[in-house]
Amino acid sequence: MENSGRRGQLSAPGRLESGAVVVPEAPRVPDQPLGELAAQHGLKLSGARPSLSAYLAMLWQRRHFIIGYATARNVSMYTEAKLGQLWQVLTPLLNAGVYYLIFGILFEASRGVQHYPAFLLAGVFVFAFTERSIVTGSNVMRANLQLIRALYFPRAALPLAYVIVELQQMLVGFIVLIPVMLVSGEPLTVYWFLLLPVVLLQTAFNIGAALIVARLGGSLADVSELIPFILRITRYFCGVMYMVTTLPAAVPNWGIKLLSLNPPAVYISLVRVALMTTYRQNSPGNQPYSAAYCSLFHKDTGGSSVVLGGRYLPLRTGTKVVDGYTVIGHHQVVPNAILQAYCHAVITNNDLWLAAVGWGLGFFVLGVIFFWQAESKYGRG
Repeated sequence: MENSGRRGQLSAPGRLESGAVVVPEAPRVPDQPLGELAAQHGLKLSGARPSLSAYLAMLWQRRHFIIGYATARNVSMYTEAKLGQLWQVLTPLLNAGVYYLIFGILFEASRGVQHYPAFLLAGVFVFAFTERSIVTGSNVMRANLQLIRALYFPRAALPLAYVIVELQQMLVGFIVLIPVMLVSGEPLTVYWFLLLPVVLLQTAFNIGAALIVARLGGSLADVSELIPFILRITRYFCGVMYMVTTLPAAVPNWGIKLLSLNPPAVYISLVRVALMTTYRQNSPGNQPYSAAYCSLFHKDTGGSSVVLGGRYLPLRTGTKVVDGYTVIGHHQVVPNAILQAYCHAVITNNDLWLAAVGWGLGFFVLGVIFFWQAESKYGRG
């Protein structure tokens, strides 16, 4: 190669000859906008939000994956513990034992309730389903960030799978709850079939709530820190450990209605209505109003039984509640819980069912739409 002071041109392998400089061709830019060109060739924006109907169809197509993922996660949760899956039942049982010692014995929260252990255990299992669904839902997007960035799938599949995990755990808990009901003296009746619609409505509510907190928690980590505190307060105001209608007279009726109709309280009450005959029979308004009996119920705080001197309650034949009545001379000893039935009803079963449907379907629709609107934003930033 000669250095002649002139620019060279590579004309053949290994040779550089003098000549004109090779100028690369200018890139070819399409004459039409890129968006139109992509649409013309059937290209779509990666991660774009589909329509709501298409989004729901995608979730339905992946239903087997969602259930399989939930089941696998449920099984793997306690693999490192020696007792394994038994902790699904032991955890709520231990919580119920603590609540029984504190509220049932020390604070006498069992007032107005027959078969308090069964009453308490039903509340613990039902509330835990909602509590864990919301807590895990608030963390699910950040906990699975790598999966979200690596693969495309409808993001709602994640909080939905976590709710199914909690549903499976509650159903396992029912395996313990039902024998407790029978041993306590609650008979097996057709009302037990009401468990199915109650669990379905609660699951719908939990899915909606989990989707809402999943979107909020995915963008703001403080939400995940605040939610357990809110749920801890809710636990003590929704009747898990006590019957809301037995609150002191200082609590106005509107306050009792507010506490009775919040979502966890509604589903807890309906499960008790389904499983506990004594709960249905002793609910306020179940008997004709009696000022004397109702006043005696609110005044009596000394024990689980009341002595009626010269006054006799009409015996409700055909029920096991009557078998516990004792008549000594002119005195009748009855459980104080049954006197509550002679008070005015603050909340009826119809109110509970309307609230259950409203909370369940309303939160489900709201949660799906709210989560879907941010579908293209998850995993970014």
